Amino acid sequence: MGSIEPAPSPRIRLPVFDISEPSERIAKQIVQAAHSYGFLYLDPNGTPLTEELVNREFELSKQFFSSPTSEKEHCKIGPDNRGWTGMHNEILDPAKQRKGDFKEAFNMGEFGDDGQPRQKMPKRLCEVSTLVHLYEFEKACRQTMHKLLDLIGLGLEIDGDDKWFSSRHGSPSGCTVRLLHYPALPEDTEYSPETDVRAGAHSDYGSVTLLFQRPGQPGLEIRPPDGSDTWSPVPPYPQGYDETSMPPILVNMGDLMSYWTNGLLRSTVHRVIFPKDTKGGRDRYSIAYFGHPSDETELVPVPSRLVREHSESTKEGKDEDQGSGSLAHGYGGGMTGERSITAKQHLLKRLNATYSHRMNKEEEVS
Repeated sequence: MGSIEPAPSPRIRLPVFDISEPSERIAKQIVQAAHSYGFLYLDPNGTPLTEELVNREFELSKQFFSSPTSEKEHCKIGPDNRGWTGMHNEILDPAKQRKGDFKEAFNMGEFGDDGQPRQKMPKRLCEVSTLVHLYEFEKACRQTMHKLLDLIGLGLEIDGDDKWFSSRHGSPSGCTVRLLHYPALPEDTEYSPETDVRAGAHSDYGSVTLLFQRPGQPGLEIRPPDGSDTWSPVPPYPQGYDETSMPPILVNMGDLMSYWTNGLLRSTVHRVIFPKDTKGGRDRYSIAYFGHPSDETELVPVPSRLVREHSESTKEGKDEDQGSGSLAHGYGGGMTGERSITAKQHLLKRLNATYSHRMNKEEEVS
C-alpha cells in the first residue's frame, strides 16, 4: 500500500464507497479516508440495509418519540446504557455547554440469538412484527459493520489476518442501535446558538459508527483535518449524490479505532447544531449504530506494518505534545492519556462523563 499520505486541503468532501464488490483498492481508499477525515459515506446498495428497512426504522422511531413522556419513562436509561433518555440528560461537551443536549434518545442493545431483545422495551415497540423488524435492522447493521471492519483490516495490511477487527466484535458487547430525536423548539425558548446545541462536541466511544440521516434535516458538523477551531457541515447527501434515492450511510471512526492504530485512523470530533436559518430549528431524526468490540477485548496495537510505521513517524510529536508518548483520546471529559485495558472499561469511563447518575459508581469501572 505504501505510506499513508497527509490529509489534503481543509475543504471537506467526504468520499462515497460502494462495497458491494470488496477489493484491495477500495480497502486502501477507505483506510485513507479514515486517516484523513475519520468520516466517509457508504452507498447502501453494497449493504443489507435496504431503503425499506431503514425507512421502517425511522417510522418506528417517530412513533416511539411521539408517545407520552410517562410512557417513555417506564424504560428510562440505566447503568447498562439501555433505554430512554430525555432532553438535557446528556452533556457531551461539559466544558462548553451551558445546558445538556437538546435531544432525546432510545438505546437498544444486542438482541439474543432468538431474535428477542435483552432489555425492557417500551409499549410502542413491543408488537411481534415490530420486534422482528428491530432485530432485522440490528442484524443488518452488524453485518455491514463486519464487512467494513474486514475492509479496514485489508487496507491496513494486518499481518496475516484481515479479520483481526471483525473477529473481536462478538457478544456480549456495547453495540447499540440509538434512535435520536432533536425536537424543534418553540419560538420563545431561551437558548444561545453559541453554547446551546443539539449534541455537544464529542468523539464516539467505540470502533465504528453507522449514521442514518434524513433528507432536509441538516445539523451535523465535524472538525476539519487541519485542526483549526472551525466546523464543516456533513449533509445527508454529499455533493453529486442522487438525491432521489436513500441518503448514503455516514460512517465515522470511534476512539477505539484510534487506540488500535495508535492514531493512524482518526476519531474525529463532531456535533449537531440547530439550523441557522430558523430559530429553534425543525425536528431532526437520526439513527446511529454504535459498533463496539466484545466486552473483554484487550485494547492492544493492531499488528500492521502501516500502524508501526505511523507510530514511529509520530513518536517525537507525541513526546513533545503529550509527554511520554501517551495518546489523548476522547472528547468532553472522562478520558486520561492512559490506555484502557478492555473495551468495556473504556466505554464505561466515557459514559460516566456523560451521565451524572453514573458518576462515582466505582464498581462499574473497576
